[in-house]
Amino acid sequence: MIAANFTTEVRAELANLRAAAAGLNRLPAGRLNDCLTTLAELTEKNILPLLGANAKDLARMDPENPKYDRLLLNEERLLAIAADLRRVAALPSPLDQTLEQSTLANGLELRRVSVPIGVVGIVFESRPNVTFDVFALNLKAGNASALKGSRDARDSNLAIKKLIDEALSACGLPAACYLAPAEREALKPILEADGLVDVIIPRGSQGLIDFVRANASVPVIETGAGICHTYVDQEAELEWAKTIITNAKSRRVSVCNSLDCILIHRTCASALPQLLEELGQQHRCEVFADEEAYASLDGHYPEVLLHRATEESFGTEFLSMKLSIKVVDDISEAIAHVERYGSRHSEAIVSNNEANIRRYLREIDAAVVYANASTAFTDGGQFELGAEIGISTQKLHARGPMGLVALTSYKWLVEGQGQVR
Repeated sequence: MIAANFTTEVRAELANLRAAAAGLNRLPAGRLNDCLTTLAELTEKNILPLLGANAKDLARMDPENPKYDRLLLNEERLLAIAADLRRVAALPSPLDQTLEQSTLANGLELRRVSVPIGVVGIVFESRPNVTFDVFALNLKAGNASALKGSRDARDSNLAIKKLIDEALSACGLPAACYLAPAEREALKPILEADGLVDVIIPRGSQGLIDFVRANASVPVIETGAGICHTYVDQEAELEWAKTIITNAKSRRVSVCNSLDCILIHRTCASALPQLLEELGQQHRCEVFADEEAYASLDGHYPEVLLHRATEESFGTEFLSMKLSIKVVDDISEAIAHVERYGSRHSEAIVSNNEANIRRYLREIDAAVVYANASTAFTDGGQFELGAEIGISTQKLHARGPMGLVALTSYKWLVEGQGQVR
């Protein structure tokens, strides 16, 4: 009975959202931008209420849980969110852009132009900033948002949704955002809302992504888990390697582009104490090292943080201050390891060997592949795409950081002078 009640409620709300999406399509870009600017102002004026709501969510979670940092809002993060909203408002509109055009031999004039997707469903866990980000990007792209957050972030999401509704109303826009109940039973009606929802984008754990993919009849764009490697090649600049590894692991451990595994050429294994010095002394990073890496670090890395690797140490997205290390014979073994254990998210090589760099960039199958740079850059803002909707690890429609363009579709416009076939 509970599930049936949720289905009726959710489908009714989604039907309203479909109508709102049609209303957005009639509005000029300036009206959408005004709403985002208004939401930024409301966010800055309501920092204390937002933090109060977030505190209720945090009180229900163990601070040692890796999701705690994802759930956390503070004044600095809220001000950054407001700044991101203004940046999205200032970006060029992705709509009504002519993507290609031609005139056929029969005189028909063809244009392919960008248009909104329509209703975009976002399913996400423990990250209330996502509520701001995805609404902003969807609105800028002319889409209505069907949001399904987790129970972990219930109070935060409700407080954010209240501000979104206020901004939409203040700017005379239709109610283009629906926040589904936090209960799990409210998810399935969204996944099965054919004709009401155009696409679903899950953001969260691999378990959530797998569930959405397995149960959705609506098309899905996967934003997969990040099991990220950095390969230190035989001809690596070791100072570069040290700073890249430290940044990729320690900048923010709970995000999907955080470093999980170091692959290092056997001739460089003796440099591991140097490469991990800051991670061990300042960041207290736990290390799971294979036999050769363990021997190199033993006595040179905090004993309590150094462990021998097992098979489970590889192919794990830690989302915490932990990483694994494997010594390899050559670049071929490094590529094979990434192919076996990676998640096709973000991968990096540190090397001065141009041939090895080109080979790694060509052969590694991932959404983003780096040479001599940190995987921490896999982010829509860092790619100057504005705030991102997610990082797609699939190969259809969008791949890598998904900004505004990824939230549009297209249609063909054909103009003639009485031609018939």
